[in-house]
Amino acid sequence: MSGATRAEVCVVACAEAWRGDGEIVASSFGIVPTIGARLARATFAPDLLLSDGEATFVAGCWAVGEPPDGPAEGWVPFRAVFDLLAAGKRHVMMGPSQIDRFGNVNISAIGDFARPARQLIGMRGAPGNSVNHPTSYWVPRHQPRTFVPKVDVISGIGYNSAAAAGPAASRFHELRRVVTNLAVLDFRSPDHTMRLVSVHPGVSVAEVVASTGFDLAVNGDVPQTRMPTHEELRLIRQVIDPRDTRRGEVS
Repeated sequence: MSGATRAEVCVVACAEAWRGDGEIVASSFGIVPTIGARLARATFAPDLLLSDGEATFVAGCWAVGEPPDGPAEGWVPFRAVFDLLAAGKRHVMMGPSQIDRFGNVNISAIGDFARPARQLIGMRGAPGNSVNHPTSYWVPRHQPRTFVPKVDVISGIGYNSAAAAGPAASRFHELRRVVTNLAVLDFRSPDHTMRLVSVHPGVSVAEVVASTGFDLAVNGDVPQTRMPTHEELRLIRQVIDPRDTRRGEVS
């Protein structure tokens, strides 16, 4: 099977965010994270719960854009999502419009919140997600306008904001991973600022640093993001995304 594309490397990096999570709901926003969640369950995370996008947990592994072909595993009406969220039984991967060095995220508005230059999707579930269960982020275009020194509006809670708010916000707060089209990042630095974990094949550390609007924590030699295995490529290309929709999301 031919070598992996950048999009396929990103899929595997997203899948790795759910490694070791056990029996929790994997909620994904975006094509690449959705493929990643399905890939994770089909390989190293078989206990993950995946929804059909409406009100049913389903088994099996199905193609992006197609209805599930596996049996139902459970019923999850909208009201039940809040119980799962509050109990920490969920790991979401969202897409920020802005993110800062502490992981504060903006999905609400660009500019002054009272008179925004651009209205986005609103707070949605970002505040509750980020203080109740693991949260990761997918950024298909790693650029300074997304990785900013300070977000215009705090929608998802970063480490400094959680600490300032006290135990109610920080007790279950965990920002797991940030995956972009260039690199993998996390917040496992001493002061919980964003750290460069790996760069994708063909990407340099200097390129990631130049594409980030704040100073990244970079510790020593930065490794390359792991490549997909032969079986992972087969699942991505033949089972989960045979129409190659992943390519359109990764620049």
